[in-house]
Amino acid sequence: MFVLTIDQRGSRTHGDRVPGLLALLSDVDAVLAFERSVGDEIQGVLADPEAVVETVTRVLRERDWYIGIGLGAVDLPLPKSSREASGNAFIAAREAVESAKKTGDRVPLCVRTPVSAAAHWAAAAEGVLVLLGDVVRKRSNAEWRVIDALDASPGVAQKQIAKQLEISPQAVSKSIFRSGRQEELAGRRAAALLLEEALRGINVGGTG
Repeated sequence: MFVLTIDQRGSRTHGDRVPGLLALLSDVDAVLAFERSVGDEIQGVLADPEAVVETVTRVLRERDWYIGIGLGAVDLPLPKSSREASGNAFIAAREAVESAKKTGDRVPLCVRTPVSAAAHWAAAAEGVLVLLGDVVRKRSNAEWRVIDALDASPGVAQKQIAKQLEISPQAVSKSIFRSGRQEELAGRRAAALLLEEALRGINVGGTG
């Protein structure tokens, strides 16, 4: 499974933002829902690679978080709370979030696994997620306004989005282009496929 450990950056400056992030992730498809683990950190357990990518995208948009993704085994039966759970995926997630804190100006995200058969897939997934995060973090508020409108009304023509936002169709097109929308969608698919391959590696490789 995937264990995500997410720690707030600069909590002394920005205050406790954990409640807001938990609300943002409340509808994510999780095996064990996200909850505060300790201090200004949250943790959740996911099984679906696409849910991992969705979580990462939402969190990186918020900017003020370190993200650690651990891939591996979790001890069964699962408890009701991730704080009570254990397994090498949790250890990997802890290592990942600590590594994310040392990334400097790079997107603060790392993926770790103790399973050698999955390690190269995990590293590739990290690379794509970092690139995806770079696209997401560079968007302006105006670009997010257009992207959010598109996400809220799938399949709606750009002219209708422009009318809804009271801007020109040309402004919508420019926002889509500048926001890296197509690159984001392609990156999401690629990251999910790589995470899925990493899971297969774990199933084949076991714990070593």
